[in-house]
Amino acid sequence: MYRLLLILCTLFVLEMPALAQEDEEEPLPPRRHTQAKIGGAGGFTQNLLFLDLDPINEVLRNSNAAEFEKGPMLLVGGQGYGYILVIPNLRIGGIGGSGTIKSKSLDLSTKTRRDVELSVGFGGVTIDYVIPVIPRLDVACGVLLGGGGTTIKMTRDQGAPKVWSDLWSGFGDVVGSTNEYSRTLSGSFFVYQPSVNVEYAVLRWLGLRAGVSYLGMAGNNWKLDDKYELVGVPDRVSGKGFMFNGGIFLGTFIF
Repeated sequence: MYRLLLILCTLFVLEMPALAQEDEEEPLPPRRHTQAKIGGAGGFTQNLLFLDLDPINEVLRNSNAAEFEKGPMLLVGGQGYGYILVIPNLRIGGIGGSGTIKSKSLDLSTKTRRDVELSVGFGGVTIDYVIPVIPRLDVACGVLLGGGGTTIKMTRDQGAPKVWSDLWSGFGDVVGSTNEYSRTLSGSFFVYQPSVNVEYAVLRWLGLRAGVSYLGMAGNNWKLDDKYELVGVPDRVSGKGFMFNGGIFLGTFIF
C-alpha cells in the first residue's frame, strides 16, 4: 500500500511541470473575448482633421494675405458614453471638439497687417457598437450625428502699436480709419461622422483609443458678423475631411 502511494506521488510530482506549462501557454490564436460590455467612460479626445484648404488659400492669395500652411488641423475636445445593456455592446454618448489655424502677413510697403483665423467645431450624439476581439482589445464602429460650424475671422490694420489715448481719439472721430478692418464669416452645418476606432484597456479604469473617421458637413448656412445672411460661399469651403482619432478615457473597462 505504501509502495503504491509512493509511486502515485512520484508520478504526480513529475507531471506538475508539464501541467503548469500548459496553464501558462496562451492558446493560438488568442481566445475571443465574449463578455458583454457594461458601465461607461469619459475622457479627452484629440483629432487630426485634413481640410481642403485650396479654395480658401486661393482667396487669400487674391487678397494679398498669407496662405494657410498645408497640414492637419488639431481638434481637441471630450467624449462620454455608457452602455445601454438592452442591446449587448451598444453604447450611446456625446462628443465635441474644436480647433483653429491662423494666417498672418505684413505688407512692408504700406505697413498693413492682415490676419485670418479659420476655426472648425462640432458636437453631437454618438452611437457605437463595440466588437470584443481579445481581452483588453476592442473595435468600436459608430456614427456621430449633430451640428458644427466653420468660422473665418479676418482683420486688417496698420500694424502699429496700439496706444490707449489714440484708441479713444479714433473712437470719437466722425470718420473711422479705412485701414482698420474686421469681419467674421460663420457657417453652420449638419454634421455626420462615421468612425472606426481600436480601443485598448491599459487598466480596468484606464483606456486608450486610436482610429479613423470622416467629418462630413451638409446644409450650410452662412452669416456675416452673426447678423446678415451671406450668399455665394463656395460649397468646398467647410470643415469636412478625414480625421485621425485619439483619446484617453477613464471609466469601467471589463476584460
